[in-house]
Amino acid sequence: MKKLSKAAAIAFVLSLAFLLPVGCKTNPTGETSSEENSSSESVPDVDSSVQTPDETPTLPDDTPEPPDDTPQPEPEPEPPAKSYASYIKCTRDGVNIRAGAGTEFPVLGSAEKDTAYVVAGKTGNWYKTYYKNQTAYISASYVTVFEIEKSDDTRVENVLWEAYKTIGVPYVYGAVRLHDGYGNFLKGFTTSKYDCSSLVQYVFYQAAGVVLQTTTRSQVVQGAYVPRDQLSRGDCIYFTNSTRKDYTGIERVGHVAIYLGDNYILHTASDYARIEQISSLRWSYYIETRDFL
Repeated sequence: MKKLSKAAAIAFVLSLAFLLPVGCKTNPTGETSSEENSSSESVPDVDSSVQTPDETPTLPDDTPEPPDDTPQPEPEPEPPAKSYASYIKCTRDGVNIRAGAGTEFPVLGSAEKDTAYVVAGKTGNWYKTYYKNQTAYISASYVTVFEIEKSDDTRVENVLWEAYKTIGVPYVYGAVRLHDGYGNFLKGFTTSKYDCSSLVQYVFYQAAGVVLQTTTRSQVVQGAYVPRDQLSRGDCIYFTNSTRKDYTGIERVGHVAIYLGDNYILHTASDYARIEQISSLRWSYYIETRDFL
């Protein structure tokens, strides 16, 4: 074989280098080696904070919380708001009770000091009330106002409202009753006169349909007994009197009044139907209390 010149040999070796596959290199012996077979591995230049496809991303847990089935305590009910009835009390004797709200209206009657009337409204300086079964007016200049807590029982307030209309009606002992004690109406009854038991019988029947007997001694065994320390608005209090205080048993009973609260009663005795406080003398005549509602 024909020997190549030294220059030709070098040119030949260089031409072979261009023909080597990528990733191979020559070593001093002229052998090729692959980077994949190299004992030293290259470290990729990547940002370690960048997520690789093999890593599972952490997602927020949007699963709703299960409902809390623990029974919750019921809220305490709000106590009912208290309601009050307003009354006026005359500060002097001889106060005119008029048919309208003004001095130009006719005088229906005259009020005594400390007598009381329900307030049904007010027009200017005049309080609206009731007197002898009709609407009446009293000047605010001669009265003071006080309040008594109302009953939660509307029947009680209905009975009292009927009773307010009787204020000023004359007392007449033995006045004809509305009925005979069993619901049979009596001839000759009129709302222009009452005694204590006929007034009570009338207003309880008229406002609540309660049938009461004709005298205090027959009424006192009706309804439910109420201890003295548990008096309530609308209860009927039975008393003795100067004539009957020495009698025994049920014969001692001689008077009845409707309790309004705060030591006030509505009743009729010797003169006319009125609202007033219970005196110490009348308390000394106390017998018992009955609830008819």
